[in-house]
Amino acid sequence: MSQVKLTRSGVPRGTADLPGGTGRTDTALQVPAGAPGRPDAPVRDGRLADAITATVRAWRALAEFGSTIGGFVASVVTPLGWCLLVVVFFSFLFGYGLGWTELVAIAWSGSVLVLAAFCFLLGRNAYEIHLSLPVDRVVVGAKVPGEVTVLNPTRQRLPGVAVEVPVGAGLAEFAMPGLARGGSFDDVFIVPATRRGVIPIGPVRTVRGDPVGLLRREIVWAERVELFVHPRTIPIPSMSTGFIRDLEGNPTRDLTNSDMSFHALREYVPGDERRSIHWKSTAKTGRYMVRQYEESRRSHLMVALSLAESDFATEDEFEMAVSVAGSLGVRAIRDARTVSVVASEVVPGSARRRASVVRSLSTLTRTRLLDDLSRVELSAAALPVSELAKAAADKVAGISVAFLVTGSSTSLTELRAAAHRFPAGVEVVAVVCDPENIPSLRRVAELSVLTIGFLDDLQHSLARAAAV
Repeated sequence: MSQVKLTRSGVPRGTADLPGGTGRTDTALQVPAGAPGRPDAPVRDGRLADAITATVRAWRALAEFGSTIGGFVASVVTPLGWCLLVVVFFSFLFGYGLGWTELVAIAWSGSVLVLAAFCFLLGRNAYEIHLSLPVDRVVVGAKVPGEVTVLNPTRQRLPGVAVEVPVGAGLAEFAMPGLARGGSFDDVFIVPATRRGVIPIGPVRTVRGDPVGLLRREIVWAERVELFVHPRTIPIPSMSTGFIRDLEGNPTRDLTNSDMSFHALREYVPGDERRSIHWKSTAKTGRYMVRQYEESRRSHLMVALSLAESDFATEDEFEMAVSVAGSLGVRAIRDARTVSVVASEVVPGSARRRASVVRSLSTLTRTRLLDDLSRVELSAAALPVSELAKAAADKVAGISVAFLVTGSSTSLTELRAAAHRFPAGVEVVAVVCDPENIPSLRRVAELSVLTIGFLDDLQHSLARAAAV
């Protein structure tokens, strides 16, 4: 029996002994060099893969570098600078293409001007800049000074730059001179709080640019701060609202340190409020004595402010209405009463969902309430006073007294419809703000309508109503 031997190439030797053999070696079965089956094929494939990887990495690095350069150019070139670059490009194109010497001169002059403008952007920017305000809450009509402080923490002299501070829609600008080592520069600007709202101030930025205005480089430093401009409020005596039924509540047998129905005196213990100390008894006994009251079942006071444009004839009416809502809410907070201040809030959706939306303003403190009132604005899509009354009655439970603050465009019929939205037994008082009108008081069934022409009329109108 014949044996088959294999050569190094893997081709069997002695194929003549096999069926169909020819007696010779079949060289056609050998694998050609460079084919995948050859030992040198992986080396070539690896080199090709490395070349492709290197090409992709280089392309990505080039694209990233180009994006960085493009972003920098786009951030520093002004509209005037872009116009000049377009003029320079077409002047070169048509100047050399058509042989116009004048266009070539314009192209090179523009190029020199751009290069000179770029030199103004050079320089270190290792400043320390701080923005400060003495207060962050003021009443409308006040003026607040702001201060910008620039320090040079380096060991070298820093060149002068322009300093800009955005103040609402305006801009405060300073020309800062060069600062020596460890030097400083400060300047003051005035923020006029002429209108209620929230004024964003900052962030402070330094500006480098050429005198022509082709290039401009801005660097933002200090963070933005907010100045709350509160509406004007007036003090309302606690007894001014005594005409409202059950506002003081009925006393109970539960004792408390702050209420209206006096019960007795007791000795001071740690944790008692200092305002509860009865100084005459303290002087007689030689020990601190505090007042103790019978806790009352006090009524729930609600102030509903309309934000609908259809309820107000002018902007002044709305600003007066915000001040009225703030004055009533602040008085209730100071008296430690249960109070809710609400305003309509528009949410996109169906009419049923829209009619049930009401925004509650914070009544934790006087400042929180006035902060929220600083943000309210008129809206054409806000709920009118009648729908606002229904939404407030559904959301706030246990209402005993409801103030509806609106403008002169609201008719008496609409006010009566709004009053009927509340459950029976709720005392409803509508405060109509009509600037420069004669103050008046009208009673329609269980609805009291106060019309005021000035904010100060609110105090007199409430006192007059209490005497009726």
